[in-house]
Amino acid sequence: MADPVRVAYYYRTRWGAHAEFVELFTRNHWPILREQLRAGRFLAVTLDVPRFHGDGRADWDVLVSIVYRDWAAMEAHAEAEIAARLFPDQVAYRAEEQRRFALLDAHWDVPLEPVALPA
Repeated sequence: MADPVRVAYYYRTRWGAHAEFVELFTRNHWPILREQLRAGRFLAVTLDVPRFHGDGRADWDVLVSIVYRDWAAMEAHAEAEIAARLFPDQVAYRAEEQRRFALLDAHWDVPLEPVALPA
């Protein structure tokens, strides 16, 4: 069996847009991610935000971590089919997704390479 792949997805929202971004993410993107969890493509999905304003680095304020089953699962793409099934009003869905990304100052994905620590 191939090793799982963990990817960190960092988002930096525009000032004042954090709550709206998280709400749109939860409403429109989380159902698509949840379907992929159920199908076994993902092993885990988490969403984290800093507890306090100003904690940590200022270059991100939303972190989504996805553990893919393996590299083949990471390279496969089923989001469009799932979105079409879950959101029959595609015009509204696309408009909200466009709005979600318009709320960002930055976004980047970081596939993580585990390093074994000595015993």
